[in-house]
Amino acid sequence: MNNPVKNPSSPSLFGRVSLGYVVIESRKLPEWRRFAQDGLGLHVDSVGDQALAMRIDHHRLRLLVREGAAEDVVAFGWQLDGDDALQLALSRLRAAGIEVREISGAEAAERGVERLWAFTGPKRLRFELFTRPLVGTGPLAMRASGFVTGTMGLGHFAMTTREPEAALAFFQTLFDARLSDTIEDKLNGVTLELSFLRLNPRHHSVAIAATRGTRMNPLRTAIHHLNLQAFSLDDVTEAYRRLRGMGFSIANAIGQHPNDRELSFYVASPSGFEIELGWNPIVVHEEAETGWTPGHYAGISLWGHFPENLTLASRLGQMGRGLASLARKEYVAGAQA
Repeated sequence: MNNPVKNPSSPSLFGRVSLGYVVIESRKLPEWRRFAQDGLGLHVDSVGDQALAMRIDHHRLRLLVREGAAEDVVAFGWQLDGDDALQLALSRLRAAGIEVREISGAEAAERGVERLWAFTGPKRLRFELFTRPLVGTGPLAMRASGFVTGTMGLGHFAMTTREPEAALAFFQTLFDARLSDTIEDKLNGVTLELSFLRLNPRHHSVAIAATRGTRMNPLRTAIHHLNLQAFSLDDVTEAYRRLRGMGFSIANAIGQHPNDRELSFYVASPSGFEIELGWNPIVVHEEAETGWTPGHYAGISLWGHFPENLTLASRLGQMGRGLASLARKEYVAGAQA
């Protein structure tokens, strides 16, 4: 999608969009249940023998893990605040030449929504828009005391891309995303540049990472991590202890980020991408008098976040995937328009 300069008086979707749900495909449903329910502390319901529906608040579903071969995130659901916000998003997608399908019935209900509008987003991830979530019935059975969602949505995700300018333009054009700040850090001798985008008061709902210079993607999975914001610090530390004790691979120990100040740790999910469980990130208040000035930081962590499973084999694997990615063109949403 192009990112034209917008008239300040034109309608905006900023503050009217949040990450609603995430869809994952996996052949490891029993392991996902153990990971999510006993480790992270989420509420998990079985949907027949083909899916797991995970709750953390009043929504019927926030994470859906369904039977499939991808071992990856395959779709993101985006909640819009009302039909006028939905129509504005749809008009922008039509203007960009992006095909959208309206879906209702069983497929929408599987996502925990009344109906949805689906299209292909960056990196061929399926994006789904909705306005009316279905409400969960019965009390939550969670080991965690709770999670911070509400108007800020489920949490955030981070993706690595070979087309960072196009990905930034996509979120800024469609959702009126605002840049919170940027970070640069070195990973295996390669400089990584990260941009953090907010769609509402949550410091960021999307983080976009790219290698400086030659654009490579060292990841097998579509995203690097999905973040959930726990209600208390005890929720984070207890989940860390449980997951380590259960034998799940801790990618990064507890630490703190310099930009959003969140305390968190990263653990490898059964499908390979990571889950970041964090606590107490800053909330960005859009004040007319002062606004928000994006900052730039050197280093992804103020302290901690020490890698616990970084081996020579994993480093070589990342390097090999990065070089292999140079031979593949990455899908850019709306580029055909």
